[in-house]
Amino acid sequence: MAIVKWVFWITVWVLIGAFFHYTLPQVDIVRVTDTYEKRIDFGENSIFWAQADIGTDGAAVNRDVFFIQTRRAKGDVMVYRNEDTGWGWPPYFKFDTSNLQAEAADAKSTTGAPTYVALKHYGWRNEFLTIFPNAISIQAVEGPDSSKGIPWLNIIILTLFFAIVYAIWVRWRRFRMARIDPTLEAIEDDFAEKSGRFSRWLGTWRKKP
Repeated sequence: MAIVKWVFWITVWVLIGAFFHYTLPQVDIVRVTDTYEKRIDFGENSIFWAQADIGTDGAAVNRDVFFIQTRRAKGDVMVYRNEDTGWGWPPYFKFDTSNLQAEAADAKSTTGAPTYVALKHYGWRNEFLTIFPNAISIQAVEGPDSSKGIPWLNIIILTLFFAIVYAIWVRWRRFRMARIDPTLEAIEDDFAEKSGRFSRWLGTWRKKP
C-alpha cells in the first residue's frame, strides 16, 4: 500500500513539474541564423501548437507558421516557432507575432560577425514529436556570455504555488486529525470489539462436547 502511495505522489509531482517546465518562460542566449515561414498540417501533436493568429481562421487544419532558426552560444542548433498565444493558454497575451518575426530577421548574423540575442520562450523541443518552443520576445545582448537575468516571474509564481499547496496541506492535516482520524479509530475499535465478541461466541461452541 505504501508503494502505491509513493508511486501516486511521485507521478503527481512529476506531472506538476513538467507542467511548470513547459509553461514558465525561459531565456536562451542565441545567434539568429535564419527566419522562415512553413505550412504545418496539425496531427497528433496539435496540443503543442498555439492557436491561429488573432483575426485568422482558427478552425483550419493547417496554416502557415513562422519559425526562427538559431545557434546557441555552445554551438548547438535550436529552432523556435513564433505563434500568437492571444487570450488562450499559456497566458502570455502575445499578439505581435509578425513584429517579432521582423525583429528576428533583423537580428540575423553570420559566424564571422556574430550578434547574440536573449530569446525568451516557453515549451519544449522534441524532434521525434516535431514540437518546438514558442518564442515570446527577443532582446539584443553584448555577447554569448551575457547574463540571462534573474527569472523573477518564475520565482514569484512558484513561490505562490508552493505557498498555496502548503496552506492546503496544513488545513487538510488539521481536518484529518480533527475529523477523519477519530472516525477511523472509532470504526477500528468497533470492529475490534465485534471481532472479540464473535471470537468469544465461537469459543463457547468449542467448549461444548
